[in-house]
Amino acid sequence: MAKNTTNAAVLDHVEIEQLADLMRTAGYRVTPAEQNGVVQLMSASQGVGFVVRFGNAGATQGTYIDYTLSCALQVQGDLPAELVPSWNRTKRFARLAAHGQFLVLEMDVVVAGGVTERHLASMVELWDRLVQEFLLHLRNRPSMMAAEEALKKNPNVLTSEAALNAGDDAVTATIQ
Repeated sequence: MAKNTTNAAVLDHVEIEQLADLMRTAGYRVTPAEQNGVVQLMSASQGVGFVVRFGNAGATQGTYIDYTLSCALQVQGDLPAELVPSWNRTKRFARLAAHGQFLVLEMDVVVAGGVTERHLASMVELWDRLVQEFLLHLRNRPSMMAAEEALKKNPNVLTSEAALNAGDDAVTATIQ
């Protein structure tokens, strides 16, 4: 294991205002908001709003050992059936789920066990990157829908992603 050569403090919990300050330092506008008696942080990345929900309480009051960054987008119209599974199959760190008319992207951050403030800042950077990739993933929606329509018309034809996932069994498959 590498030795910690910096004198960075190791945190085993995070406070709401501490995380809000860290996000502000990274350039985010952050607004604490109370919902059902629970404080959460509201912010935005790439013009898309997201919320930070705190999870398990730490050893002292007002501290937490984990939190979730969450972005919910309302869907208008039909989504390709492959949109959520393809994200979850090809991306790491954040999961995508469909809940009725909402698509929800979430990333958990665990502080328990000890992390540095730099680690928490890197999680904010990672979240920003994932939101960018999420928006690109949504922009690819028309090509996904076209591939699904082609597959419905000719079930013997695999899309390139399906062919890659099928492995050696796809030798006779046509790739579009």
